[in-house]
Amino acid sequence: MSSIFSEVPEAPADAILGISVAYKNDKNPRALNLGDGKPLVLEVVREAERCLLDDPKQDKEYLGQAGVPAFCRGSAKLAFGEDSPVLKEGRNATVQGLSGTGSLRVGAEFLAGFYPGVKQVLIPNPSWANHKAIFEAAGLQTAQYRYYKPATRGLDYEGLLEDLGAAPRGAVVLLHACAHNPTGVDPTREQWAGILDAVRDRGLLPFFDSAYQGFASGDLDGDAASIRMFAEAGLELLLAQSFAKNMGLYGERAGALTVVSADADTSARVESQLKRVIRAMYSNPPRHGAEIVAAILSDPELYARWKAELKGMADRIISMREHLHAALRERGTPGTWDHIQDQIGMFSYTGLTRRQVADCLTAKHHVYMTLDGRISMAGLSPESCKYLAAAIDDAVRNYAD
Repeated sequence: MSSIFSEVPEAPADAILGISVAYKNDKNPRALNLGDGKPLVLEVVREAERCLLDDPKQDKEYLGQAGVPAFCRGSAKLAFGEDSPVLKEGRNATVQGLSGTGSLRVGAEFLAGFYPGVKQVLIPNPSWANHKAIFEAAGLQTAQYRYYKPATRGLDYEGLLEDLGAAPRGAVVLLHACAHNPTGVDPTREQWAGILDAVRDRGLLPFFDSAYQGFASGDLDGDAASIRMFAEAGLELLLAQSFAKNMGLYGERAGALTVVSADADTSARVESQLKRVIRAMYSNPPRHGAEIVAAILSDPELYARWKAELKGMADRIISMREHLHAALRERGTPGTWDHIQDQIGMFSYTGLTRRQVADCLTAKHHVYMTLDGRISMAGLSPESCKYLAAAIDDAVRNYAD
């Protein structure tokens, strides 16, 4: 008996998950997984979790569509700042989402139904692979704007401004708040000001994706500077937040979506429609991860401990950048490798080609990474930096395209 679904084609495997599977099947003791890395469970998260488990008032009742209220308040305050006019004037509609991905998806559905502007989302080239799929699944068109310049392994600032200036008026522009994924290349504060001018001049609607606040530099306020710059300029915007990286809550799916409007009355109506989107999509969000985040953000002692642990994680990644850069220089590897230190956050765009990755790094040295040359700095140690540097040196010298 044939299936009515017999003509369904097999979807391609997810690139990151495929790397993890291949790494797990590799029996070589030197095998190295630089796809995403294993999350660290923070001590402050364990403490907050213990407190929740010991609280007799905790239950397993459904949440409302908007999620845990304290989580939503804390998330908005973390992003916009305690003294933000947006929060003081009630111009934010903040709801709990299923980490960053689910928050982006709810935002996309809201825009598909209610945004009166051009329903096209401009996405940086390159960007996190799931961005395009998320917006197109909601029925929105996507296009790319220039972001990364391979020749300099840095920001294509001029190309970025030119593309935003030529974009359809009223289109949506996706912006990585900090620690751009996959390149690790962020605009300077002055460049962010130029991007703000281009967005405002063209009447674009900013949609920030903030997955690494505090995890990029160790400074929560510094990593939110781009969001706050746009908010303080009076722009309406959307913001998706994730606590997967900066609290290590990958599997708890703790995230938030905020829509900033021109006035509190509009925000109230926006929130009502966000709840309707959530109701139809998954009814209401999970409780546990959001309760952990809310406990940490609302307790001064836990918050201080989280900031200290977060800075420790960020400093470790910065240290791995320094170790890898030094190891490459020590070997005299051809080319400039300053971009390893100049980039920021969890990921680094090495500049290696598909052939160098596939035929040398992976096939010969058992180093697993995406074919575009992106590596997770979190997966490195001082010792493995030396091993990776040797593999990169071999690739650059002997596997040129």
